[in-house]
Amino acid sequence: MSKQQTFVLLILACLAGCSGQQSELEQALSKQTFTRTNVMYNEAAYVPAQCYTKTQDEQGNSYNSCYACHANGKRPNYINGTDLQLEYGFTAEYLQTNRWKNVFRDFSAHTQSLTDEAILSYVRESNYFSEDGEIVLAKKLKSPPKKWDANNNGKWDGFIPDVMFNFDQNGFDRTSNGEYTGWRVFAYAPFPGAFMPTNGATDDVMIRLPSAFQQNAQGNFDIHVYQLNLAIVEALIQEKDISIPVTDEQKYQVDLDKNGELSIAQQVTYKWAPKQDVYMYYVGKAGLLQQQDKVKAAAGLFPVGSEFLHTVRYLDLNEQQQVQMSARIKEVRYSKKVSWNTYAQLQNAALSEIKEKHDFPDRLRTFKGDSETGLYTGLGWKYQAFIEDKQGDLRPQTYEETVFCMGCHSGISATTDLNFSFARKLNNQEFKNGWYHWNEKSIAGTAEPQMADGRPEFATYLKNNPWGDEFRTNQEVYNKFFDNKSQTKSEMFDALQHDLSVLMLPSPQRAVALNKAYHAIVQEQSYIWGRTPLLAPTNNVHQFVESGTPTGLEVIVK
Repeated sequence: MSKQQTFVLLILACLAGCSGQQSELEQALSKQTFTRTNVMYNEAAYVPAQCYTKTQDEQGNSYNSCYACHANGKRPNYINGTDLQLEYGFTAEYLQTNRWKNVFRDFSAHTQSLTDEAILSYVRESNYFSEDGEIVLAKKLKSPPKKWDANNNGKWDGFIPDVMFNFDQNGFDRTSNGEYTGWRVFAYAPFPGAFMPTNGATDDVMIRLPSAFQQNAQGNFDIHVYQLNLAIVEALIQEKDISIPVTDEQKYQVDLDKNGELSIAQQVTYKWAPKQDVYMYYVGKAGLLQQQDKVKAAAGLFPVGSEFLHTVRYLDLNEQQQVQMSARIKEVRYSKKVSWNTYAQLQNAALSEIKEKHDFPDRLRTFKGDSETGLYTGLGWKYQAFIEDKQGDLRPQTYEETVFCMGCHSGISATTDLNFSFARKLNNQEFKNGWYHWNEKSIAGTAEPQMADGRPEFATYLKNNPWGDEFRTNQEVYNKFFDNKSQTKSEMFDALQHDLSVLMLPSPQRAVALNKAYHAIVQEQSYIWGRTPLLAPTNNVHQFVESGTPTGLEVIVK
């Protein structure tokens, strides 16, 4: 099928299936701009639809997916959200109404009018690269459309995508000339729930440290220095020892393995206890700046200037009908750490949030920034993103569409310095210490991670939420791990221990159906009503719930 034929099919599908509530949506979208506006459809877009989930079914059985996000945070995340497992904490009256309409809508007219061939052709077309290998969005941003120019200065002042997705054997991104872009890709265990591929999307994440971390003491780019500094950051974030290539510590004058001497090291040893005068030091120029107190380090915190790039993609199928990452990108998400916060400042921020809710229960959160330069969390990071337009091309997210990202990245206990992925990075005994892209090696064969107390993470999640998604709509996962009497299938849980793909990857039929469901949202541009693809309207989510209403859960999962 040609691109022209695919396009015609998609337009016909839209005309056939994208009706219903359209006038209301058009009215809401007419108020959307790429700048900060006082008029938002959903002033509480930072609270995701998952928070409105009914935790009990009609028979009174309880299911807890809440704990994955709302537990007791680990220092330096001082947020304790365990109370939200027991009751709906929508203190503001405005929050009690669920405005994520797409979870209640039926997109079957659209999905039935779109053939499998058409949607697979669509997801296999890259909207990131042009045919000559140029980054399409980067070219557009050199002279951005006026409506994208939030500050109206005639140029783009935000992040310009520059990842080439050309990763070498160590996971470093290279240009066509072989130059390093600074980005390094890594593999990680998906976060339980919505971001498991079985629930609608594949994704990948890259990290880039500031230039000082990429340079030797003389200020020259040094890939070995960069590798070591990334390993040191990893040790500080995960708070554990990290394997490294055989390294002569004399060359860097840093005792990486903490054996008390400068010798040959094969790991970065995690030892960080400032009260006992035990510190960890970066190497190269970053290490010199650290000694001058111009670069700071602490367990659980990234250096200022750290960047992450996260692409969210469709579900494609390879020749063996196995699910893989699509060429087409749903979203390009970017974050950068712009300021340092000490433990005391982070703890004070968490306590201040509690006081704010008590003193001003009806006050909603607001975020500084705009769609061009990004929104600021108030905790040291800024976020901005790009998303598909109606034609499938990437465009900047509006202010409101970016607010959607902010709650999970600045208001829950599950993150490490507001980041989900790097604390979950694979390492040590894993393939290439986890420095690889999913296109090089799929998640198949990846062992199930363990929680801090030794419990298997995803088995624990399934036993608290058997459907594997917060809305309890993934019947395929339920049928795979539980029988018709709700008893666990031990052989499947045993398989999960050794192979995450057993849970993570949907059947080809489900993958294609989820692609179609999301495409309906793209055609409508109804992201302000939610962007989670569901195959049918859900009855497991409240349209309205009063604050303080018990969830029905009686045991807090930690």
